[in-house]
Amino acid sequence: MTSPATPVATTILAIDTATPAVTAGIVRRTDGAIDVLAERVTVDARAHAEQLTPNVLAAIADAGLTVTDLDAVVVGCGPGPFTGLRVGMATAAAYGHALDIPVHGVCSLDAIGVDTAGDVLVVTDARRREVYWARYRDGDRIAGPAVDKPADVPTDAQAVAGSPEHTVLFELPRQPAMYPTAAGLVRVVADWSAEPAPLIPLYLRRPDAKPQQVERR
Repeated sequence: MTSPATPVATTILAIDTATPAVTAGIVRRTDGAIDVLAERVTVDARAHAEQLTPNVLAAIADAGLTVTDLDAVVVGCGPGPFTGLRVGMATAAAYGHALDIPVHGVCSLDAIGVDTAGDVLVVTDARRREVYWARYRDGDRIAGPAVDKPADVPTDAQAVAGSPEHTVLFELPRQPAMYPTAAGLVRVVADWSAEPAPLIPLYLRRPDAKPQQVERR
């Protein structure tokens, strides 16, 4: 008689800095089942660099683990502001390199959309009086991501989710999902068995900072 195979558990560090929520969590994934062991979230659009590492270390400690217990990292790659994305993706890459573990990049809007139901528009702050948006049907993305002024975003969805300051701009019923969660980030990784693709930030437009041009004499 063959004994059943022992379920394989993977301990994952989940990070997102694409929104004002500085998110770090420890998630255990066992044969597709997801268990959030710990999560730290600080909502402060100006404190990504200051808060991310403390949140990561606190989440690891809350889970009763050490960094050497991590098997993989997943990070939100936006869309989001240049500085915020750079902090999260650089941190994720550093953990991956130091621990020699895979780093999976995902769309941050997907990590919100996966926690919605029905036909839902997800929006986050793009600054310049614009929003990043994507549309989901039962958690699967069917349009976007894109960046537009709120008046130019298609609004024939059944509901809206995402940034509280921007969902109010749309005359749609609101769903509770606001920011990427550790569980949401892990759930939207397409294939855990595949070699992760290189991390590519989803800026959707040029960063605000521009190199200075050297004046020719």
